[in-house]
Amino acid sequence: MKFVEKEAATVEEAIELALLDLDANELEVDIEVLEESKKALFGLFGGKQARVKVTKRVNVEDTARQFLSSVLSSMGIETKLSVKLKQNSLYIDMAGKEMALLIGRRGQTLDSLQYLVSLVVNKNRDEYIRVILDTENYRQKRKDTLEKLAFKLANRAKKIKKDITLEPMNPYERRIIHSALQNNKFVSTRSEGDEPYRKVVIFLNK
Repeated sequence: MKFVEKEAATVEEAIELALLDLDANELEVDIEVLEESKKALFGLFGGKQARVKVTKRVNVEDTARQFLSSVLSSMGIETKLSVKLKQNSLYIDMAGKEMALLIGRRGQTLDSLQYLVSLVVNKNRDEYIRVILDTENYRQKRKDTLEKLAFKLANRAKKIKKDITLEPMNPYERRIIHSALQNNKFVSTRSEGDEPYRKVVIFLNK
């Protein structure tokens, strides 16, 4: 976050100088008074100016929108972006004509874009902001597909009495499988391997 420190005869004047430098108003900044002003004794010595530190807050919604718009523009893709910050999660929805291209094979392109946006909005932040990038309700559709797959393979593992290893998945998708089967009486799950080839294994309970 960008900040400046200013000195002036009063705290108010120091804040005004800082706001001018930051091109911001008081609603967009955090203000810390480092030193109060002190009048000179007999007007001759011992006086001290006020000193403040003024920090401009980063608007993560605007940051995400500007970055993603720039990336999509360079790809030659026109999209309409909806960006909403709720608590510590930033929800971004993309709408347009070429969304299949942005989703990619099993959501790989969408995941890559989400990762890049997350890097940008969390740069120099103390509090982590979770980014959820979606288009055409892909995330929910993929979740539904993976849950159905989990139940189907759990039944197959029970039937053939053998472990079943799924294809490599990202951490988000593996969590969906684990969550779907966590209360299953007949099977359990574990992850094996190293990223990006880490897989879920469905195995029979003993």
